[in-house]
Amino acid sequence: MRKKYKVLLLICAVFLVLFVAAGILVSAYAPKIVEDQIRQNLKVKASVDKISLGLPFTVTLQKLEIGNLASIKRVSFSPNLVSLLFGKVVIHGLTVVEPVINLELDANGKLNLPVLEQKGKPPAVYLTSLKVKDGKIIFTDRKISEPGYQLIVDKLNISVSKALLPVTSLAANFKVSAQLSNSSLKPFGSIVFSGWLDLPAKNMDAELEVKDMDITNFSPYYGNFISNKKLLSAKLDLTSTFKAKNNALNIITDLNLSNLVYEKTEEQQVSLDLTKNALDLFTDKDGNLRLKFDIDTRLDDPALSPAKLKKIILKAAMENLSSQSPEEIVDKVANIINKYKDFGKELKDIFGK
Repeated sequence: MRKKYKVLLLICAVFLVLFVAAGILVSAYAPKIVEDQIRQNLKVKASVDKISLGLPFTVTLQKLEIGNLASIKRVSFSPNLVSLLFGKVVIHGLTVVEPVINLELDANGKLNLPVLEQKGKPPAVYLTSLKVKDGKIIFTDRKISEPGYQLIVDKLNISVSKALLPVTSLAANFKVSAQLSNSSLKPFGSIVFSGWLDLPAKNMDAELEVKDMDITNFSPYYGNFISNKKLLSAKLDLTSTFKAKNNALNIITDLNLSNLVYEKTEEQQVSLDLTKNALDLFTDKDGNLRLKFDIDTRLDDPALSPAKLKKIILKAAMENLSSQSPEEIVDKVANIINKYKDFGKELKDIFGK
């Protein structure tokens, strides 16, 4: 019996010595290897302050810098050594702490993302779980304005893990939360997106929640799509449910726009596009707009054309009229008709001579 204990202690001692030796070697040589690999594959400078090993076989990288693209306080993960024998890379518990990503869109619409060089067929990589803690994405758009229009995704937290049951399922549970800020670091809204997704089966059940978002921070992108008048402030609260079965994706959205404040001007340009007058016609007496709409699309290609989106908005806005009194509707319609009359008179004066 004592002999068995001695053998066990000897094995543990050998393992401990090997682990300590491996830790020393990793700490001494791994940072330069990682830096060289990033430099060769991404063609950008990289630096790693420290790489260490921990039990039970966890690799930790401290202060990873990838050119001007990213800086990360800490990255840790546990590789599955057995899977490497079969040419697969299985990573458990990938955790990224305080990453800062700088994305820039140049005047030609090209992102500053490096292109990974392919040297032969890369091994298959599988992640069993992912966590991002307190991340930040700084997006600078130089296409929309030369100095660069900036939006910041702050306090970014991501959690993705494989569903435990059933065992054969490839579904993943996820939760993404973030705060949006402008270039002055002033917060203007928050987002939470959570649920589960089975991409191979193309099934999904999730919910998106947007709170207290001042959409005027996106005015360079939507322009006069939602209003013919310039909005100075508008708060968006939104809840959307995403349900997909066999790639058929249904999105049900409850949208509420409030605190609408317009720029005061003596003359307003009249638009013949009813969508751009939606905020005038379909808001309630307090100036709020609430829309409920349903979108049917595909999970693997959920994009919607502007024309289709306009139809969906107008349909929802028409349904919104039922909650308003007849007097309110008559007044609003009369106001818009008068604008079109004035517009018609101007055209007659110009072309009638």
